[in-house]
Amino acid sequence: MSRSEMMSRIGSRDTKPEMLVRQGLHALGFRYRLHARDLPGSPDIVLPKYKSVILIHGCFWHAHMGCRNFRIPKSNTDFWKEKLARNTERDARQIKELEEAGWRVLVVWECATRDSSSGKLVDTISKWLHHEVRIIQVPDNQ
Repeated sequence: MSRSEMMSRIGSRDTKPEMLVRQGLHALGFRYRLHARDLPGSPDIVLPKYKSVILIHGCFWHAHMGCRNFRIPKSNTDFWKEKLARNTERDARQIKELEEAGWRVLVVWECATRDSSSGKLVDTISKWLHHEVRIIQVPDNQ
């Protein structure tokens, strides 16, 4: 199977990291919308009551610099550099549009969901939603 075939099979919704966060939030009593197409970038999780959105970013597809789970493929390097740069620019633009529309934005990196203490991650998100902590991005496990 070629790299192109493998990459094309990777889904953008209902990923394992996204499901982990969704299940944890639901267990804590949070209710949310998924992939709201009426908002810039169709955020993964939208919590209208808190005027907040949560973006679950895969370390590869969103170019998580410095992360042990991200590296540019050794073949077709120029293509991947351009592709990932466009993804990063799009992410920044969409976050800015959401914030300008009055939404609070939280980015959760895939590597943060790989930790065995996923309850701690969801607890941190819960505190952020209740304005108990001020975070820009959930810490990752580099």
